[in-house]
Amino acid sequence: MAAPVADSWSWFPALALGVSFLKCLFISAYHSTDFEVHRNWLAITHSLPVSRWYHENTSEWTLDYPPLFAWFEFGLSHVAQTFDRNMLQVENLNYASPNTVLFQRLSVIFTDVVFIFAARECCRCVQEHKGSRDVLNRPSFILAVLLLWNFGLLIVDHIHFQYNGFLFGFLLLSVAKHLQHLQGALLFAILLNLKHIYLYVAPAYGVYLLRSYCFTQDNRDGSISWRSFSLVRLLSLGSIVISVCALSFGPFIAMGQLPQVLSRLFPFKRGLCHAYWAPNFWALYNILDKSLAVVGVRLKLLQEAELPRASMTGGLVQEFQHSVLPSVSPSVTLVCTLLSILPAVASIWWRPRGAQGFLRCLLLCALGSFMFGWHVHEKAILIAILPLSILAVQSREDAGIFLILSTTGHYSLILCSVNRLSLSLSGQGSLLHRLEVIYLLGLVPVSVGCEMVFPLSPWQQRLPFLPLLATSVYCALGICYCFVRLYVSLLRSDEKPKNKKKKT
Repeated sequence: MAAPVADSWSWFPALALGVSFLKCLFISAYHSTDFEVHRNWLAITHSLPVSRWYHENTSEWTLDYPPLFAWFEFGLSHVAQTFDRNMLQVENLNYASPNTVLFQRLSVIFTDVVFIFAARECCRCVQEHKGSRDVLNRPSFILAVLLLWNFGLLIVDHIHFQYNGFLFGFLLLSVAKHLQHLQGALLFAILLNLKHIYLYVAPAYGVYLLRSYCFTQDNRDGSISWRSFSLVRLLSLGSIVISVCALSFGPFIAMGQLPQVLSRLFPFKRGLCHAYWAPNFWALYNILDKSLAVVGVRLKLLQEAELPRASMTGGLVQEFQHSVLPSVSPSVTLVCTLLSILPAVASIWWRPRGAQGFLRCLLLCALGSFMFGWHVHEKAILIAILPLSILAVQSREDAGIFLILSTTGHYSLILCSVNRLSLSLSGQGSLLHRLEVIYLLGLVPVSVGCEMVFPLSPWQQRLPFLPLLATSVYCALGICYCFVRLYVSLLRSDEKPKNKKKKT
C-alpha cells in the first residue's frame, strides 16, 4: 500500500474543518434520550465514589459501558463543571440547561478528533490510481469523504447524541495499524474496554494476530509453519491485552464488583430485538412468525386466544414469545453468530490473504454479529459500513456492496457516495446489477408508503409499529444479500500467499 505524496493532502484539513463546522450547526438540534444517559453518567462518575458507579440506579439510565468509558466520562465531568455544575448532580434527572447542551455537543465534536486522525491514517493506506491528477477522483479523497461525512455518524452522534465517532476512531486506527501488530492489539484492547459491542469483531483480531504475528513463517504452499510459533510474541500480545483490561477492570475486581459490572454490560433480559428492529435475520424471523400466525388463525389451524400477545411489534424493549416458530434465547443467537463467522475466521487462519483478507474477515464478523446477535441496535451496522468504505474505493465489486449496505443501513440514498465511487471506478463496469438497482429503488415506495400513505390509513391506530416493521424487513433483505456477497468475495479469492518472514 502506498501513500500519496505529501503536497497532495492539502484538501484533508478542509474536509475535516468543513464537517466540524457542520456539526456545530446541530448544537441546538433535537437530541434523544441518550443525551440524558450521558449527562447522568457524567454526574455518577463525578459525584459518587468509584465503588458506587455500577450500583447507582436513581435514573433508569444506569452506567452500562465498560470501566474505561466510565473513566472517560469522569475526565469529561471535570470540564463540564466549568459550564454548569448542576448537570453533575445525580438527582437532576433530565437536566438540559443551555450550557449543558453546549458542553455535551462540544464534547462530541472535540473528541471526534480521534476519528479525524484515524480517517487520515486509513486514507494513507489506500493505493492511489496511477496517473490520477483529479483530487476528486483519488481513492484517498473519496475515502475521506465517506468516513468524515458519514451520514449515520452525523445522525447518531450529533443529532441523536452519542460518542460513536470517538469510538470508531480507535477501530479505524487499529485497522490502519494492524500490520504493526502490537500497536493494533493495543488500540483494539483499548476499544474493547471503552465499549464492549466491539466484541463483534474480536474473533477477526484474535485469529489474525495469532496467525500472522505469533507464527513467523508460512510454508511454500501458503499453509502455516507450526515450527515457526513464537511463545515470546504470544506473551507480548497477551501482556498488552491483560494490562489494558487490568487498568480498566482492576479497581472493580479488587472491590469484588466484577459480577455487578458484568451484569450491567450484558443485560440479557432486554429481549431478542431492540425496540426499533435492526434490519437483520431476526426481523425476517419475526415477520415470518407473525405471518404464519395470521395464516394459521384464518385457516383455523390456530386459536387466536391461545397465541402469545404480539408484543414484538409494540416498539418496546422487552422479552417476548413467538407464536408459531420456536422462541429464541440468547444462547441460540450466540451459536448462530459463531456459526456465521466461523468460515471467515477459518479462512484467514488457513490463508490470511494479507490486509484485505483481515479486513474482509472483520467485516463478516461485524455483519454476522449484526445479523444473528441478541438485542442488536440498528446503529451497529456502522461497524461494518465504515471499514467497508476502505475496500469500496479500491474495488468495483466492493463498491457495489458498499452502496447497498450503506443505503439499507442508513435508509438514505447517499448521492455523493454513488457519484464519487462511480467516477473513481469508471471503466470497470457498472457498480450495481439491474436487480440491485430495482431493490434500491424499491426504498422509494417503501418510504412513501410508510411516511405518507400509512398515516392516512385506518391502520395507523391499530398497527402503529407497522412502518418500522416494514422498513426493518425490507432493509434486512439488502443486508442479508451484502453478507452473502462479502462471503462469496472472501472465499473465492485467488490471491496466493507469499512465503516470507513477517515483520513486527
